[in-house]
Amino acid sequence: MSLPPCFASTAHEDVAHATPLIALDAASLPKYLDAQPERVRRWIATADFKAQAHTCLLVPGENGAPLAALAGIGDASDPFALAACPFGLPPGTYALAKHGVPGAGVRIELADAILGWGSGAYRFERYRKPQRAPARLVLEDARATSSEAFAILKACTLVRDLVNTPTQDMGPAELEAVALRLAKAYGGEVTTTLGDDLLKENFPVIHAVGRASPRAPRLIVLRWGDPSHPHVVVAGKGVCFDTGGLDIKTADGMRLMKKDMGGAAHALGLAQLVMATKLPIHLSVLIPAVENAIAGDAFRPGDVIVSRAGISVEVDNTDAEGRLVLCDALAFAAQMQPALLLDFATLTGAARVALGPEIPALFCNDDVLAADCLAASANARDPIWRMPLWPPYAAYLKSNIADLANSGASRMAGAIVAGLYLQRFVPDGIPWAHLDTYAWNDRDRPGHPAGGEALGLRAMHGLLKARFAGRG
Repeated sequence: MSLPPCFASTAHEDVAHATPLIALDAASLPKYLDAQPERVRRWIATADFKAQAHTCLLVPGENGAPLAALAGIGDASDPFALAACPFGLPPGTYALAKHGVPGAGVRIELADAILGWGSGAYRFERYRKPQRAPARLVLEDARATSSEAFAILKACTLVRDLVNTPTQDMGPAELEAVALRLAKAYGGEVTTTLGDDLLKENFPVIHAVGRASPRAPRLIVLRWGDPSHPHVVVAGKGVCFDTGGLDIKTADGMRLMKKDMGGAAHALGLAQLVMATKLPIHLSVLIPAVENAIAGDAFRPGDVIVSRAGISVEVDNTDAEGRLVLCDALAFAAQMQPALLLDFATLTGAARVALGPEIPALFCNDDVLAADCLAASANARDPIWRMPLWPPYAAYLKSNIADLANSGASRMAGAIVAGLYLQRFVPDGIPWAHLDTYAWNDRDRPGHPAGGEALGLRAMHGLLKARFAGRG
């Protein structure tokens, strides 16, 4: 596997001249200073370097060439501890300092170095020239490119790239092409139900939401693994652009709707990660891929659609379309009787109001599964937060003419109500977890540049490892 440009292997000619990179926190900085000559101590004091998190400093040698690079970290176990370095340091090649010598600093695990450095180096540059090259980190372990950490970085990068790509280049057909590419790379298979065939195959709600777009709606199914292994189904909301439909969004509300396929991006990223790490599961990934467009045959407020599950749904609001496309996918998943059902969706603004942009909301119908999800989240340092599926709030989905509505007049408990809607399509006895994720960074942070983001992906991979491979 080739290395991204932010990494260098020991095969590179300039590795021998790599600048030592020393990770320091407030506790280790005094010991490092004690081991340095007076001129180095003066330089660090003049630069006011105090080893605070996400700070960097290049220390010159007597001849002007770099003597060392210092990376301030707040927590050595933070997987993004080195994320400020690729662009906080000048272009060049750096190697983590050997430990066990005076002033060696804090030890950074290889997995954290790969994820932190690689995430910090990420820039989405499909449509513009790079402003500068990132600094490169030497990976001395030849196995690094085949490691789980490298697979995690690659999966997170896939999610970011998919979400960042404008809809003109990331519609339903392009999502299908990504699934096909992954299947080819890892030995899976893809089947797609397209356009009016959705009606023939009983996916009426997916068809209704996507039929107004000239880009045909579809259900993409990626399958991989040994059928004798536990069956895990992962669904991802693939609304490639959401105008809001006839209940049209405002300009501000529509501006970022290229990211409304973030759930599908997470499902595909998790699929890549499962396949790359060869987890012993039988995986099915379901992507209902549509564009919620406006045209003469757009679905309307007040329409009633009988879903795949036989549950009739009154359309209260065409802008609550994500739960609509997912309900057919979840009903299909339930027919497979999986050992575990997960779904990712950029579903509600209410979840963002409750938890902000950086913490996905977890809804779960099984307390043991919920506890496992939270444990995996803590272990991966990938935050999620459980919210309740509070049964009385199902009254907000009452319809006078159908089994339920997709939305209601009240704005109360919006994320919970959406979760309750989805739960209606998951039969009792199937462990199910739903992540309402933002899939986006509104601001630049070290390791988390503004734009598409994988939120909850590493946690869910950790869950699958712990449940089905006996690894936490």
